[in-house]
Amino acid sequence: MAQLTAQPELDISSLNADLSNQTPQKILAIALSQFDNLAISFSGAEDVVLIDMAHKINKDIKVFSLDTGRLHAETYQFIERVRKHYGITIEVMYPDATQLENLVTTKGLFSFYEDGHQECCGIRKVAPLRRKLSTLDAWITGQRKDQSPTRANVPVVQIDNAFSSDDRQLIKFNPLANWTSADVWMYIRSYEVPYNPLHERGFISIGCEPCTRPTLPQQHEREGRWWWEDSTKKECGLHAPTQEV
Repeated sequence: MAQLTAQPELDISSLNADLSNQTPQKILAIALSQFDNLAISFSGAEDVVLIDMAHKINKDIKVFSLDTGRLHAETYQFIERVRKHYGITIEVMYPDATQLENLVTTKGLFSFYEDGHQECCGIRKVAPLRRKLSTLDAWITGQRKDQSPTRANVPVVQIDNAFSSDDRQLIKFNPLANWTSADVWMYIRSYEVPYNPLHERGFISIGCEPCTRPTLPQQHEREGRWWWEDSTKKECGLHAPTQEV
C-alpha cells in the first residue's frame, strides 16, 4: 500500500467558500498544489474534461478507473483511447474475485433487477474504490449538481466522510460541481477532447452495460441508469448523497 503523505491541516469549509465561484481550472490548480497524493477518478465525459484540464497544469497526474467486468466494449476502448491521447498511466481497479464469484454463484448475473443494484455495485465498484482511496489523501471527481437530485448540493471541495476513517481524513474535490452538461460538452467540442462513442447513440450517463440504456428526448440524463429503481436511488455508493463540507 502506498504511504500516505502528511498534509498541513486545511480548513475545508473556508476553502470551499473561497473556491465555490472559481473556474474548474482554478479549483484543479489549488487541488494539485495542496496535495501530492491525489488522483482523478475516471469513467465518463466529465472526468476526461478534468484530465484534459489537469494535464495542462501538470502532465504528471494520477488517474484511476474502476473495471466492474460489466462495462460496454466501447467504454473499454474509450479508456484506452484516453490513455494514449494524453500519454498517461490509468490504474485500473478490479473487484475481489472471491466476493464476485460468491455473488454470481449464489444469485446469478442479474440479481440487481430483482433486489436492487446496491449489492452488485458494492462488490464491483465500492470495494475497489475504497481500496484505492485508502492509499490517497485526496481525489478528484466529475460530479455536477444538476446530474441528479442526490447531487444537488455537491460542494466543490469537501471532507469525504464516506471514505474517511478515524485515523485519516480524505478530501474530495468536485471542480465541475457548478457546471452543466452543456458546459461539459462545449469544452469537449472546443478542445477536441476524447469521448465515449456511446454518447453518439443516445447514452448520456454511462455505467455498466446491463444497467445503462439510452435516454429519450427530454428525459433527465440519470434516467438511463438503473431505470427500474426510484430516482432518489440512482447512486452506486461511490458518492454519498449528503456529506459535510
